[in-house]
Amino acid sequence: MPTALIIGASRGIGHELVRQYRADGWRVIATARKPEDIDSLTRLGAEAHALDVTDLDAIAGLGWKLDDEKIDTAWLVAGIYGPRSDGFPTQDDFDSVMHTNVLAAMRLLPIVAPLVASTRGKLGVLSSRMASIGGRNGANGSLYRASKAALNSVLRDTAITHGPQGATCIAFHPGWVQTDMGGSAAAISAEHSVRDLRATLANATPAANGSFLNHDGEPIPW
Repeated sequence: MPTALIIGASRGIGHELVRQYRADGWRVIATARKPEDIDSLTRLGAEAHALDVTDLDAIAGLGWKLDDEKIDTAWLVAGIYGPRSDGFPTQDDFDSVMHTNVLAAMRLLPIVAPLVASTRGKLGVLSSRMASIGGRNGANGSLYRASKAALNSVLRDTAITHGPQGATCIAFHPGWVQTDMGGSAAAISAEHSVRDLRATLANATPAANGSFLNHDGEPIPW
């Protein structure tokens, strides 16, 4: 039975990833912050662990729990948008967004990537088309854009480090998705996005290591 690890599975895309992998018979290890979300993941049949990705001790604890696991597919989903208004960011806003979207990845991916490499498996992180510098045509959400561009850099470093050991590491834009972040007017459902994300990552070859892709596999400029 293959094993998937979903970090940030309390709702939206992360929760739907758990649901779909479980429906296909996978063993799923999933994390969330709140007890009620842990209970929801357990009801789906996942092995659920409490994790605040901004808590260093909690990350170390997850690393201990995952010791010797062999992960076929891992997803880092946890992330926040931050302030909806643009302009001069407060220190608290900056710290919250950067700690959640970037520092957490810098701490988690060195733990997760070797477990994926051990199976010659796949690792996906949820970025955003808004992170693209080469394809950018707007400046709204500048703090979120900066954090996701930095996340892409962390993913690329992870790909360079762990790709030779067998991990295929990819940054994804999930689409404009009907979630709490995307809103009800978004273009696609979480089910649609996750179906595409899973298929694209599953079909990726080692040649795709370190790439930045749309949910349907279309390359996105860095």
